[in-house]
Amino acid sequence: MRIVICDDDKKIREQISSLIQKQTSDADIRLFSSSEEMLSSGMEYDMFFLDIEMGDISGIELAKIIRRKQEERGTYSIIIFVTGFRQYMEDAFDVNAFHYLVKPIREEKFNEVFSRAKKEIKNTSQYKEQYIIIKNGESRKKLLLNEIHYIESCDRKVAFHMEWGVVETYARMYDLENKLGDTFFRCHRGYLVNLEKVTAYSANSITVINGDMVMLAEKKYTDFVKAYLRYAKNGGIVNV
Repeated sequence: MRIVICDDDKKIREQISSLIQKQTSDADIRLFSSSEEMLSSGMEYDMFFLDIEMGDISGIELAKIIRRKQEERGTYSIIIFVTGFRQYMEDAFDVNAFHYLVKPIREEKFNEVFSRAKKEIKNTSQYKEQYIIIKNGESRKKLLLNEIHYIESCDRKVAFHMEWGVVETYARMYDLENKLGDTFFRCHRGYLVNLEKVTAYSANSITVINGDMVMLAEKKYTDFVKAYLRYAKNGGIVNV
């Protein structure tokens, strides 16, 4: 794991680094005293510990820059804010922060948050490698699960709405539902949605990351909310 600790307080940088090393010995830890210094490194990292009140570029602004760059590259990292002020919590949610640690940092709390963050990185890495093979005309096609936004039933065929387009094949939604696992939810008899791609939902629809809206059956709403919260609690990527 490549981990950044960006804080203008040297003691905090050293404390977080020490706590990380107690839990994992093979992490590549980089320490920065300002946002500008971190940005000039030009590297990609798996996890960020960011102070909020720092010089000309705050931790919140730094996180926004990180997220913009990741959106362009199609990557994702854990962001954990470390601050002595609770009033920034709402801003932290706007950049999809994983957690918000309040100074002074308690070792027990840090260990709990760091363990969950490591689990999410592991789950995300494994999920990116998972795929399904479908028959596409006379050939077979490999579809990466993390590129599927949702699946739509179209008569006897199903349409896979991917990041890069739409692919159709003959298949049954029931079989796909059982095969794809907990990251996908059958929100309507005609739709399976990838929980990783959900950006908003209401009582009768789900919006995914490309802006498409998927139908949510009224009787499925409660089960969907439970499934989504369980997915998030277990370390899934949350865009809502």
